[in-house]
Amino acid sequence: MTTTAASAAPTLVRVSHDPFHNSSSQHKTEVEPDTVAFGNTIVSVFQVGRVANAGSADIGWATSLDAGATWMHGYLPGITKAQNPNNRYDAVSDPAVAFDAKHGVWLVASLPLSNTRPNSPAVLISRSADGINWVKPVGIAPRTQSADKNWVTCDNTPTSPYFGHCYAEWDEPAAGDLIMMSKSSDGGATWTRPLNTANFDAGLGGEPLVQPNGTVIVPIEGGNGIIAFSSTDGGHTWKGAVNVATVFWAGDPAGIRASPLPSTAMDADGRIYVAWEDCRFRSICNTNDIVYTTSLDGVNWTTVQRVPIDATNSTVDHFDPGFGVQPGTAGASANIGVYFYFFSNFNCNPSTCQLGVGFVSSHNGGSTWNAATVLAGPMNVNWLPQSQNGLMVGDYIQTTFVGTSAWSVFAVAFAPSGGLFDEAMYVPSGGQAIPRFGPQATSAYDVAHPNPRFIHHWRPLPPKSKKAAKASKAVIEHD
Repeated sequence: MTTTAASAAPTLVRVSHDPFHNSSSQHKTEVEPDTVAFGNTIVSVFQVGRVANAGSADIGWATSLDAGATWMHGYLPGITKAQNPNNRYDAVSDPAVAFDAKHGVWLVASLPLSNTRPNSPAVLISRSADGINWVKPVGIAPRTQSADKNWVTCDNTPTSPYFGHCYAEWDEPAAGDLIMMSKSSDGGATWTRPLNTANFDAGLGGEPLVQPNGTVIVPIEGGNGIIAFSSTDGGHTWKGAVNVATVFWAGDPAGIRASPLPSTAMDADGRIYVAWEDCRFRSICNTNDIVYTTSLDGVNWTTVQRVPIDATNSTVDHFDPGFGVQPGTAGASANIGVYFYFFSNFNCNPSTCQLGVGFVSSHNGGSTWNAATVLAGPMNVNWLPQSQNGLMVGDYIQTTFVGTSAWSVFAVAFAPSGGLFDEAMYVPSGGQAIPRFGPQATSAYDVAHPNPRFIHHWRPLPPKSKKAAKASKAVIEHD
């Protein structure tokens, strides 16, 4: 990845660690963060103590109340036996965080996993008034056989007719990854019976976004790539999904766990951005770029564009984008920040692959892009914990803004020691600014090479149980 002298790596600050000792986890590991800011408060949630075949010992949180200057951290109560032997669940996965401005409450959605409870809530919602003190969770859809890849978001526009509505999304693998939606209008204390889309669509990894007029748009992996569906009545009904884009995917090297799940963001005008990893701009589709498309209505989408982090003939493979837009900016003046993972050379094996974390930005809505910054690395993939789908940093990261600075919490690993891993959550000190001066790159003249051999044929995963697999058994799932 090409950088400039002005893009020197910042100091990284560790914001959490794995304190647990349960025998089912790979310890001193933290993976899969989601991060959201509101005002000067930043809250990140993540898996702590990754269990190889599903979930983690608990969901950790790291919170800053002063725009990232200082951080506190802890672990959600009332979920796993590792956190308290009296809790119900053996593991927990897929954390996502949102803020409900109307009710002044932070919400964390997660997936509970149990060895002994075949029917558990599809999703747990943990709540906090300050991002620090969390109460025991409430459940959505209390008797669910299976659930995967949940997300949560809230309508925070005071002029919206549905101000204060929060929306939870997940899919049910036992039903062919049928998409499920639930809403809350009381700060996450209670949730409605789950609904499907009008076409009973299936998908994975949806991320709802609420436009200023209250319309909810949910991009999600499905079909031959990315699809999207919406609600215009506050989540009372959900329209059938439309196609957003076909995905062309080269796969990622070294046994890393990665896939073209969407990362979403929205500008101040309600324009939706959807980003993912894709190989269409590589002549032989041998490595992936970060690409994106946009829409104002969730139905009509722009031509897919590449984020020009490096040349289309480079050896760099990019994945796990966290795409963010600075609140209050829009259109040709939108400030965009993208945190991402990358391999410096895709032609490698688990012993030679060098993994890093990068950041790239645009001050003009993606017309041109600043030089990228390397934030972390090189990391050896053997420093990462196993999951049932590969070596793991997470299925997603997220970019959020405090003022003009872009923030993300992400997993960084060092060499294991004493039989334990050394993978934890870090932030770049001070966040990342969006430069308005300096060398610029553009993808305006890039040529796509959409090779049908590399179309990512999304399909429902085999049915999975809510049961957290014992170490001696394999489970096919995405947690």
